[in-house]
Amino acid sequence: MQLAKFGRRLEGEPDAARGFAATTILIEDPETVALSGSDRHLIMTPTGDPDDAVEGMVFRLSSAELEAADAYEAEEYVRVAVPLRSGRTAWAYVSAA
Repeated sequence: MQLAKFGRRLEGEPDAARGFAATTILIEDPETVALSGSDRHLIMTPTGDPDDAVEGMVFRLSSAELEAADAYEAEEYVRVAVPLRSGRTAWAYVSAA
């Protein structure tokens, strides 16, 4: 997916988004399924509990890459700033519901 959308493998560091839980949604877009290899994708949903966390990677993106990610993400997602376990804040796509 990274190569298809950004033309490179992204460099990142492990971290966790605090106050979220991961759930699974069904992806119906054939192009997305073909790129990712699965019709099931994880989506972060806010829980309001700072002890909940979703483990993942924090990637460094250029402004143009972030715009490309915004254009790619489906209407089920919205980009928000999330607090990380490390004390930093990062953009993440979370459930729009």
